[in-house]
Amino acid sequence: MRKFFPVEELARDERFNKITMRDRMGDPRTALNVSTDASGKRTNNFRLTPGRRDASDGARGLMHGIFVGEIQALEGAGRTCWDFETDTEAPFALKLDMARQCWDEARHVEISVKLSDWMGSEIGQYAENTVLFEAACSTDPVLRLAGVNRALEGLAIDVFTTMKEFGDLAGDPYLEFCEDWMLADEVTHVKMGSDWLRKITENDPDRRKKALEFQSVVDKLFSYGGTRSDSQESPIGLARRFRELAGFTDDEVADIAEVSMQALNERKSAVAKMREAADQFASSAAAE
Repeated sequence: MRKFFPVEELARDERFNKITMRDRMGDPRTALNVSTDASGKRTNNFRLTPGRRDASDGARGLMHGIFVGEIQALEGAGRTCWDFETDTEAPFALKLDMARQCWDEARHVEISVKLSDWMGSEIGQYAENTVLFEAACSTDPVLRLAGVNRALEGLAIDVFTTMKEFGDLAGDPYLEFCEDWMLADEVTHVKMGSDWLRKITENDPDRRKKALEFQSVVDKLFSYGGTRSDSQESPIGLARRFRELAGFTDDEVADIAEVSMQALNERKSAVAKMREAADQFASSAAAE
């Protein structure tokens, strides 16, 4: 079997449609779209709750995103088991942890398919972006731990917490139970990444710094437009307590919160500029 499999050659059938992160965020059905309310005006609360006008589509879209994310997490952990030489590049115990994660992710894929069916959607109803697997393509296993287990699985903690709360508020015990079950696994996956990153780089501060910088880049990418932050203006909340259980320090959680708020403010600023330009254009057209 070849090593370091490129993202372009991931196995997908005709049901799957790949798109960019920007296109995915532009899908009006997604829970991550935080542009306007029903009247076309921006509100101050975009948290995914049953009270949102687009709650049904938003929850289904987020569940489909979880589904394809679990596939890519399975593929990424599996590649880490195979791509690196045992002990010389990756400790055997690390590979055992990645194999355990593969088992977990395969179960999550199955659960997500059944939940999607329960929620009234099907595979391919929403598109897939492959940024998660791309973060697992680094030739350094430590960067994979930082990008996938720490950043992306950390995001999964936030997403599963939000979906669990959504199930509770919606009175859906199946959704709430399944999300709570998978959340426990994600905390474990992030903890494994945190522990191994610190262990492997214990005597190599430069390598650790590089890994954490890569994690920060991935964190900002997946905070696109402020979709995840402490603010109620973000659809997904920052699950601080579960991140602490997963091995994040208070400073690390604070850094993620800051990056997320920066992304939210950048998007708000961009939206304000576009609206200002649109208003100026409309005024000019009316004057003519």
